[in-house]
Amino acid sequence: MTVAAWRKAVAEFIGAYTLIFVGAGAILTAGSTGSSDLLLIALAHGLAIGIMVSALGHVSGGHFNPAVTLGALVGGQLPLRIALLYWGSQLAGGFAGALTLLGVFPSDIWRPLNLGTPALGTGASLGWDVGIGTAILLEGVLTFFLAFVVYGTGIDPKGSFNAVGGFAIGLTIAFDIMVGGPITGAAMNPARWFGPAVLAGFFDNWYVYWIGPLLGGAVAGLVYSQVFLDKT
Repeated sequence: MTVAAWRKAVAEFIGAYTLIFVGAGAILTAGSTGSSDLLLIALAHGLAIGIMVSALGHVSGGHFNPAVTLGALVGGQLPLRIALLYWGSQLAGGFAGALTLLGVFPSDIWRPLNLGTPALGTGASLGWDVGIGTAILLEGVLTFFLAFVVYGTGIDPKGSFNAVGGFAIGLTIAFDIMVGGPITGAAMNPARWFGPAVLAGFFDNWYVYWIGPLLGGAVAGLVYSQVFLDKT
């Protein structure tokens, strides 16, 4: 592994670690105080990614998400060997972030919340039971927004990354969670699901958090690269 590739891998690990530690940690903190403040949780996720993209985007592009990396791959903006490196680093970072949460929160706090693992809403908490098709569609649409904004602000050389940093990406995550948080958890990211799910042993509807985000990321990559990315 070259020095540049090693740096990219570490950057993606740190970004994914931060997302899970801060995002899932905010869910556990809210649960420990008897709160379910959606705005707090949305801002925690959005700020975590926005700040890390601003800090590390110049190193790796600030994906921190296998679905975003897939979008860059199918859009021809990332070679397969680097995509594989990113995927491994992102999943490892998500696992490490969740593992750290086990050292912070007692089991009577994290177990009822499955360590902050995203889950489908139910009639008791939402007013209706969320179906699998609905969940995959929602995760796909939310991830499309995220990956599309990453393309427009970070991948496109004519985009606004230097002007806005991670601000737009972080806000996209926040508004996605405001819409989808109570319905699917608004993971938008297999790594966000992976770490907490493995350590909590909670795998309900696991395929939703892979199929939906990966489809959304791939479609966003194809649309942006084919329609908006200047080929010259």
